[in-house]
Amino acid sequence: MNLHNPATDLPAANALPVPASGEAAGTPAQQAFRAAVEQVEGLRQRLRETQAEQAEARRRYWQQVGPAAETVVQARRALFAPLEEALLLRYFSRLEEQQITALLLSNARALQDRFGEDAVDLLRKYGPRRRVDEDEDDEPTGPIPDDAEPALASHEQAAAHARTRRKSKAEKAQAAADQQAREQQQALLSNTKTLYRQLARTHHPDLERDPTARQHKTALMQRITEAYEANDLYTLLQLLSEAAPGNQADDTVLTRYTQALHQQQLELKQQLNELKFGANGFFGSTGKKREQEIRQFKRQLRAEADYLHHIHRLVQEPEGLREVLRQLAAAGHETV
Repeated sequence: MNLHNPATDLPAANALPVPASGEAAGTPAQQAFRAAVEQVEGLRQRLRETQAEQAEARRRYWQQVGPAAETVVQARRALFAPLEEALLLRYFSRLEEQQITALLLSNARALQDRFGEDAVDLLRKYGPRRRVDEDEDDEPTGPIPDDAEPALASHEQAAAHARTRRKSKAEKAQAAADQQAREQQQALLSNTKTLYRQLARTHHPDLERDPTARQHKTALMQRITEAYEANDLYTLLQLLSEAAPGNQADDTVLTRYTQALHQQQLELKQQLNELKFGANGFFGSTGKKREQEIRQFKRQLRAEADYLHHIHRLVQEPEGLREVLRQLAAAGHETV
């Protein structure tokens, strides 16, 4: 799983801009920017370390349970051919054909959700067709359910329903505004041209009459141009943060980037939490307890593979498949 988002990352930096001994620490805007960069760099490093830890944990885990899991995957894949052939026989009733289709779909979902196998083609082939005009985000239309607000009069129910719809619209508008703000911040952190122009306006040597200052700005402009041509946003920001204190224009630009970096911090923290504790996280028990869980899981996988092989033998014949369908229906299951 790759949570790395290069569109919003600052290029890796070997060192952060640090004032020389005896120099002023810079303006508040410069200090805030440096602190934001340090925090983003720290979070990015933690994210890389966590990704590496989990990759290693997954490698060890699948090294232990992989062979048993692969046996189950192959046994489930082997069910598709006889089940699809059964749908072509015209031997089964419409209800039984629906059961077989449900069995195909649930088997495909098990492969996809449990083992990460690609089963998209089967899900598309046998999944329910969705009408083009369906839209889950559409606001509800039609009469208000009778049980919506049983204690309210009809006109009060209508008013309550209207308030709910207005709230839904407001929530959608807020979500759209938040998304737009995130996109603008991402664009800011990936656009070197705007920053290059800002620095060029301030430090271009052609605007300087003093020979010594012109020589200094010529060297500085060369660094700015090299960073721009290399698409090195970090160096451009570093040069901006080293600008002479009191430059209001530079401080305004730095403040904008600092705000974008704060948003990036929130996103990096969210990615880190999802990686650690989300559904795809790989942080769980360790040591002896972990080993016990792995042994138990391997036993379950072996039992599942044996049962799937038994089912595979049954579904080779129409009557055997019919018996499997009866057993599943009696147990209230759609899959094996």
